[in-house]
Amino acid sequence: MEMKEYINGYIDERIQGDGGEVGFVSLEGNTLTLLFRGECSKCGILDRCCDWIKERIEKDLGIAVEIVPVRKRPYFQDK
Repeated sequence: MEMKEYINGYIDERIQGDGGEVGFVSLEGNTLTLLFRGECSKCGILDRCCDWIKERIEKDLGIAVEIVPVRKRPYFQDK
């Protein structure tokens, strides 16, 4: 399975259960950049979620990655 499909399918479906969204941005070497939206954009424990995603990727895909989270806040929170 391709990383983009894995993130946008398997991982995102599980994150949506808590009101968030995660999307694949890029994979360069072992650096995986992910875009977090919805409840994830303001989550105080996003680092725990990123650790969980890293564990799932290593277990399911056999790839060790470092995650760079990018938060996308709703337009009305930008001020």
